[in-house]
Amino acid sequence: MASSTKTDAYKQDVDTAELTVEESNKLRAGKDVFAELGMKAPRGRPKSANPKTPVTIRLDADIVEHFKATGKGWQTRINDVLHKAMTE
Repeated sequence: MASSTKTDAYKQDVDTAELTVEESNKLRAGKDVFAELGMKAPRGRPKSANPKTPVTIRLDADIVEHFKATGKGWQTRINDVLHKAMTE
């Protein structure tokens, strides 16, 4: 039977060394680095060129079950079907 414990990926990476106390003392917040460079620190998720509009829609249970059964991204697949129907 396989072991249920996971190996820490950090410990597996031979190219990654643990920070020394001196190195960790040199770390700075990202906002401070951006300010030093005269830049505004980016916040949040980038704006989409094609933003979605949140809606509430009532669908038959069998439609929702069908798309959910296809896994993650089921709402996107419903969107794709609606796009296709719109262009027909």
